[in-house]
Amino acid sequence: MPLGPFCAKNFGTTVSPWVVTLEALEPFLIPGPAQDDPPVLEYLRDPEPGFYDIALEVQLQPEGAAEPTTISRSNAKNLYWSMKQQLTHHTSTGCNMQPGDLLGSGTISGPTPDSLGSMLELSWRGERPVKLADGQERKFLADNDTVIMTGYCQGPDYRIGFGTCVGKVLPPITE
Repeated sequence: MPLGPFCAKNFGTTVSPWVVTLEALEPFLIPGPAQDDPPVLEYLRDPEPGFYDIALEVQLQPEGAAEPTTISRSNAKNLYWSMKQQLTHHTSTGCNMQPGDLLGSGTISGPTPDSLGSMLELSWRGERPVKLADGQERKFLADNDTVIMTGYCQGPDYRIGFGTCVGKVLPPITE
């Protein structure tokens, strides 16, 4: 920990059908972490709040299980790098981002064991199996496991949802 941004998107990516504008997220802007380990380079420093209070939940449902098990609850405020910093860092070496391009944040882990953001962290590199509601255990995702991710911002009397992302790990094609 931390795994850092831009890692492991090549295994499986799921995108919610919802589009939430930055204007809708403005009430949920918050200051970020101290950013002193590692220290932020001058061109990435931003005096404005650039982080968002977005509640996140990940569930895992093995094939045949009656219901999913919540395996992680975290928050986007746990990111070390803001979205603006990630975009700036990504483009600083010449990456030509275009309107409509997608940029993933990377693993979003919180400070507690139940808020870690990947199976690698949750199972502590496979040393501590994650117990599921149906009695099964997982150290890593298995063929036919379904991962369900949700996120939302909670206002005083309203909620902005990001939709549900569902992805199933399919076994390799052997033919």
